[in-house]
Amino acid sequence: MYIKALRIRSIEEKGAQKVDDPVEGEFVGLVNYSVLALIQMSLPQEASLELAPAEVARLFDQHISENIRLLQAKNHDYDEAWRLMRVSSMTDLILQKLLIIKQIEDNFGQTVASEGLEANYRDIINYAVFALIRLTEQTNHQ
Repeated sequence: MYIKALRIRSIEEKGAQKVDDPVEGEFVGLVNYSVLALIQMSLPQEASLELAPAEVARLFDQHISENIRLLQAKNHDYDEAWRLMRVSSMTDLILQKLLIIKQIEDNFGQTVASEGLEANYRDIINYAVFALIRLTEQTNHQ
């Protein structure tokens, strides 16, 4: 995930890219990898990581539904403040969340000021979705 976010940052800073893979795909990847991390976290410790495709789809949809609920609640409380942000600021926040996740993992799940792994993964999903919306709006206005 960190590599995807760094690629986005690199392209934002350089203003150009040499590989034709669209930045939007990197944000989609951040959403998907975050959901997969949430799925892994929700499984019992002794559970196999080899799940049936139907079970993965069910769990994926469950976590996406929870994120939609969270996104709508936060969007209500923050009054769509994300629409005032640059995509590069969203990238900053995603990178910050990834560093917090690394720190939590390095501390074996112990947190002092962070909400924990789940909240940080959910925030990454939301910022990536907001970035995708902003990029789509920018493309439609050109």
